[in-house]
Amino acid sequence: MARIGFIGVGNMGGPMARNLLKAGHSVKVFDLSEKAVADCVSEGASAAPSAAEAASNVGVVVTMLPKGDHVRAVYLGDQGILSAADQGTLFIDCSTIDVSTSREVEKAAAAAGMSMVDAPVSGGVGGAAAGTLTFMVGGNSGAFEAAKPILEAMGKNIVHTGGPGNGQAAKICNNMILGISMIGVCEAFVLAEKLGLEHQTMFDIVSTASGQCWSLTSYCPVPGPVPTSPANNGYKPGFSAENMLKDLHLSQDAAGDFGASTKLGRAAMDLYEAYVGGEGQAADFSGIVNMIRKS
Repeated sequence: MARIGFIGVGNMGGPMARNLLKAGHSVKVFDLSEKAVADCVSEGASAAPSAAEAASNVGVVVTMLPKGDHVRAVYLGDQGILSAADQGTLFIDCSTIDVSTSREVEKAAAAAGMSMVDAPVSGGVGGAAAGTLTFMVGGNSGAFEAAKPILEAMGKNIVHTGGPGNGQAAKICNNMILGISMIGVCEAFVLAEKLGLEHQTMFDIVSTASGQCWSLTSYCPVPGPVPTSPANNGYKPGFSAENMLKDLHLSQDAAGDFGASTKLGRAAMDLYEAYVGGEGQAADFSGIVNMIRKS
């Protein structure tokens, strides 16, 4: 079993750290939230007073941080975890951030004699708790093979996407599809309502026809057809609209940087910008159906 430092044990990182504990690993945690740390300690983790301390005297460090700026600050510099860690430490960054920052930090890790992968996740809080996350892993093959047993304690699908930063690239592209498809499903349901179709009838037809997609069958944006959907819980976030907007911004930044035309991605970003700026600030991303009804 491995000795693991885990930095960022909030809504996603907390359940992931607890699954590492369940798998028998020794886990030392750090987060700015004392409650988040206490929740992990109650399950058997030990608390570290700083990120640097969480990264010292361990063989593996997992990070789950909000933005690229946070990743850069935690990893780099005199007080960064690359300086604090033992030689040969494996770093696994599960944050969803921009590709350029991910590649910058992985390059710095390699220069410091460390192994590193970027391993953003898909599956939301429910998948984190259930240990069924999908990890999209960028990095060299040796680092991927070293990280795989750790990731398997937290997820069901571990996919090697290629070199450094490619995990982030896959996550950004996936979530652009997700944002676009959710808006399409929401618009179709709003149109169906106006045409007199019941939600369940619409679901029963489309879920077995050519319009079938994950946004419909796993995360239906109206109450009823999919009992586990946030629509049945007042759109309490499983994957928040704010996080969707963040990922759509990342996709459009990447599209600009690398010269890709993503007009639907841009339109989806604009719609989520309006939703998060209004009633959707604390809601699940599927709740955008309510804004579409009113528009």
